[in-house]
Amino acid sequence: MLSWGEISQAENPRHDATEVNRHAGRGYRVVMRVHLVDGTYELFRQHFGSASRHGNGHPFAAAAGVVASTLALVEDGATHVAVASDHTIESFRNDLYAGYKTGEGMDPEITLQIPVVERALVAAGFTVWPMIAHEADDALGAAAAVADADERVEQVWIVTADKDLGQCVRGDRVVQFDRRNREIVNEAGVIEKFGVSPASIPDYLGLVGDSADGFPGLPGWGAKSSALVLAKYGHLEEIPKSAGQWDVPGLRGAAKLSQTLNAQFDDALLFRRIATIDLNVEVGIVDDWAWNGPTTEFEQVANELGAPGLAAVARRLATA
Repeated sequence: MLSWGEISQAENPRHDATEVNRHAGRGYRVVMRVHLVDGTYELFRQHFGSASRHGNGHPFAAAAGVVASTLALVEDGATHVAVASDHTIESFRNDLYAGYKTGEGMDPEITLQIPVVERALVAAGFTVWPMIAHEADDALGAAAAVADADERVEQVWIVTADKDLGQCVRGDRVVQFDRRNREIVNEAGVIEKFGVSPASIPDYLGLVGDSADGFPGLPGWGAKSSALVLAKYGHLEEIPKSAGQWDVPGLRGAAKLSQTLNAQFDDALLFRRIATIDLNVEVGIVDDWAWNGPTTEFEQVANELGAPGLAAVARRLATA
């Protein structure tokens, strides 16, 4: 994992990307840096962060904060930006497991602002994917795969701290950006944090569970034991049935862990399925996500958000 201060100038998109793109068409290569934003996470972050700290009583303060922070990505050199949101909190995963997270107990001030922030981001000129049957994470993962396959793209930033998206990280090319902690997580960072490679993250979550998403994992399988076993075997199906066949130095309680896994293997597979990002989401192509400035509607929308200054910011960035 790299802290913001440790990112080299080559990795900081601001100066080089902006300068090269300014000269596009005069023999310069256009730099494409894709930023894929978890809009739901950002809305929560703004609601419990900036809007709360600054005592902004406007009902759409968090939505305005999301728009401002997304424009800030452009100011820092992002060329292609798309935002995924959970238009409805429930998804196909609720049909797979009854205990999966729902919108029950969600702060109504946040629920109210989901469609508001979606409309505001579109008016600001950004691509928005409001998810209904799928989740925002699925759209982000699908888009990361599309961008990764595009040779013109220099780097893909998945802007979220959600551990589920760790499975989409690829080397230094597709990374996660935790804006709250100003931290970039590349593939080495995923391994450092969880003890397993990105490809094993769904298996890891299938064992340890995810309380935020509402599935428990398997009893006795904690973060350390899961990491040790999956670092050796990679996926659930590759773990030997008998603990006597395990070759995992430093692991304690192998017999009990093996017994639990064998008895609840179907549960582990189900939880892994729930934790697996579904890439079968239509997100278009990278060119669709280019930010070309705000729409004519944005000034009115910014006023409705109680943040009229956003319109001037967007206009300035569009002409920079």
